[in-house]
Amino acid sequence: MIYLEFAIVLAAIFLGARLGSIGIGFAGGFGVLALALVGVKPGSIPIDVILIIMSVIAAIAAMQVAGGLDYLVSLAERLLRKRPRHITCLAPLVTYFMTVLGGTGHTAFSTLPVIAEVAKEQGIRPSRPLSIAVVASQVAITASPISAAVVFFSKVMEPLGVDYLQILLVCVPTTLLAVILTSFITNFLGKELKDDEVYRLRLESGLVKLRGPGNIQIQPHAKASVWIFLAAILMVMCYATIISDKVGVIPADRVILSRDNAIIVFMLAAATGVALFCRIEVSNVLNASTFKSGMSACICVLGVAWLGATFVSAHTQEITRFAGGMLQSRPWLLAVALLFASMLLYSQAATARALMPTAIGLAAAPVTLVASFAAVSALFILPTYPTLLAAVEMDDTGSTRIGKFVFNHPFLVPGVMTISLSVLFGFIWGGVIL
Repeated sequence: MIYLEFAIVLAAIFLGARLGSIGIGFAGGFGVLALALVGVKPGSIPIDVILIIMSVIAAIAAMQVAGGLDYLVSLAERLLRKRPRHITCLAPLVTYFMTVLGGTGHTAFSTLPVIAEVAKEQGIRPSRPLSIAVVASQVAITASPISAAVVFFSKVMEPLGVDYLQILLVCVPTTLLAVILTSFITNFLGKELKDDEVYRLRLESGLVKLRGPGNIQIQPHAKASVWIFLAAILMVMCYATIISDKVGVIPADRVILSRDNAIIVFMLAAATGVALFCRIEVSNVLNASTFKSGMSACICVLGVAWLGATFVSAHTQEITRFAGGMLQSRPWLLAVALLFASMLLYSQAATARALMPTAIGLAAAPVTLVASFAAVSALFILPTYPTLLAAVEMDDTGSTRIGKFVFNHPFLVPGVMTISLSVLFGFIWGGVIL
């Protein structure tokens, strides 16, 4: 039966990938129904993960309506145009930090057109900065203090004596260093733009256009909305610090708000502050692009995380028997398992929710768990993730293209390299911190 059930899981995931966008969530729920029909009891629904994503997205969408996201994009454009020759190294830093601050990789959407245009103006192959920028926006989720993946992972790691702050102390420097090193190597991937046959054909056909600097209109309260949002993130981190067992400012028995609840209320409070002080039309939040993509992400996490949890919880004993010994002798195999799982589950939070509790049950060392955490970000392997597709569409030079063999696309090498370096650095630095 395990083979039949695994086939159902794969069929549901591939059906979702074929449907695209929110369809992965639809198909995940359909997969749970199919498993139930063959006698598998549904696993737990990831309510905590979904609520965190919803609250963070609500705050970001409110900030976007107030013009805060446009303001951040204008700062990013100013930085990239100031040093255009270094676009391949600067672009991933921009998307990395926007994701760390926003808790979602969808913030990269707004910067991708700028990256493509600046690269094109300088005669730099746009696939280079675009590919590593998309990868950086994905791996940065594991370094964001308000991402659902980090919050869930910190919760399951607490019984092992590893808290929220220690996870960030390992994941932030290791993923950032991996992104920086990979960006240098990405400079040498692919032909030079002037030598690319596809680019030359598109140029001769008049399909390549230079648009020049964007003219972003900054709204009056844009800066204020950004400061309100940043203040909320700072409060989340400060609160997580004072309730940490390692710090001990507030004893565990006197904590009123859990970390999950704190993130939810601080984000909703930030959205309230933006609505009041920045005088936005609250109904416009429902039409913001970040709100739509964030709510789509909630459905995706609901479907695929529930599907993954259903299969894994039904076969925990078999997985333990099969993987327990190998994980003890080859701890890096956990990163490999997370990489392939995230490729199918389409979400860092869903992957962490599905596999990390089982990995903890296998008695994996804390340093192995934390070091391997970055591998939940391999959403770039199948070229169907929204930010990846957006990068392909925004590059009118044709350099950022998906090959006929599906896996031969420009995101694969930078992505695998970034995750491999993050895991390697995680084992080294994690051994020091933990």
